[in-house]
Amino acid sequence: MSTSETPAAEIKVDGRAGERSRELMGAAQQVIPGGVNSPVRAFGPVGGDPPFVRKAKGAHIITEDGVALIDYVGTWGPAILGHANEEVIDAVQKAVRDGLSFGAASAGEVDFAELVCSMVPSLQGGMVRMVNSGTEATMSALRLARGYTGRDKIIKMDGGYHGHADFLLVAAGSGAATLGLPGTAGVPADVVKQTLLAPHNDLDAVKAIVEQHPDDVAAIIIEPVCGNMGCVPPVEGYLEGLRELTAQKGIVLIFDEVMTGFRLAKGGAQELFGVTPDLTCLGKIIGGGMPCAAYGGKREIMEKLAPVGPVYQAGTLSGNPIAVAAGTATLKILERDSPYAQLDAMTERLAKGIVEAADAAGLPFTSNRVGSMFTGFFRSGEVRNYADAKGSDLDQFTRWHTAMLERGVYLAPSQFEAGFVSVAHTEDIIDATVAAAKDAMAAVAAG
Repeated sequence: MSTSETPAAEIKVDGRAGERSRELMGAAQQVIPGGVNSPVRAFGPVGGDPPFVRKAKGAHIITEDGVALIDYVGTWGPAILGHANEEVIDAVQKAVRDGLSFGAASAGEVDFAELVCSMVPSLQGGMVRMVNSGTEATMSALRLARGYTGRDKIIKMDGGYHGHADFLLVAAGSGAATLGLPGTAGVPADVVKQTLLAPHNDLDAVKAIVEQHPDDVAAIIIEPVCGNMGCVPPVEGYLEGLRELTAQKGIVLIFDEVMTGFRLAKGGAQELFGVTPDLTCLGKIIGGGMPCAAYGGKREIMEKLAPVGPVYQAGTLSGNPIAVAAGTATLKILERDSPYAQLDAMTERLAKGIVEAADAAGLPFTSNRVGSMFTGFFRSGEVRNYADAKGSDLDQFTRWHTAMLERGVYLAPSQFEAGFVSVAHTEDIIDATVAAAKDAMAAVAAG
């Protein structure tokens, strides 16, 4: 089947959970907390049960209820080539025949590391360490930054998500420099007291925190394009200012490119914006759909890692041959085909069509987009940070999400998530989505 074709299966359009999905959710809730293995998969913010997915191909997922949905979640980012890309599947099947995991060094890891280092600017001439998840990557990079600098404090941005390590699950206090407070049960206040918060896109606030702690800040970690408050790009001069500040103060600048790496450009957001951090965290696309992540950067910092340095980090399945095969195949395709102009054009076509649909329905709506990442916020005015994003009308978003699902389009079930376009999203698929959006926006406006 061509990636541009809708899977023949399925003649039903309404993607809301049907009888089979509801049955599975009921069974799942008896053995899995909340019925899901990651909270973001639940439909709590939008109501109802999630449709269970049976398989996926190209730009579509096929539910257990027999519905083919146009997918803009893309397994939360990795599916930049579309689902079940044949070259990637072939590479995985070939690797599987030789064993699932070795727990020992293998040639594929070396080839993969060389490929990753050649593509990402901050890793060129540096080093990379493979891990299994974005959380592992960010957690390990921050431990490394602390070990390298001998300092304890870190700065993150309010609304920036960097995985579920305890010291990163922080909710904002009363001001940018306020010591972090735990954002979830189970995290002691002492664990997050070294985590400082600043509003996103506010360079002066970051400078003020650094001035309050001139010799204590080990690292600043940031998503160069935020994706977990919705898609929020950096304002002009923000990344450049952080780079200058950290260089002056001996602070390790870490780009969390788990979401943006290999998506916005071959070398990620740092290539797109021309700002090179000291360390980079990678995930999602790097594994081609398999559990895989990495962190890397300057050689002098990376050589602080065990076994050559004093900072310990390990993982049984890190660099396992199946994930390495999937990741290598995916990155080689991206390097060979360089689909970024196509992705940008398709996403611009989509975002423009959704904005026009909202305007026609008389709804306040703001669209943010960088490359093939996008979010539409149900509010007027710019969205530059988490506070702006939280000003969205969540009731309208809920109606929008349900209306699009009814019309065969699968979006993330939260206002505060980015959407993703893949190379499998053709003009016809984009135009079908825009047609659905026109009806959906009208339904939202009608209440």
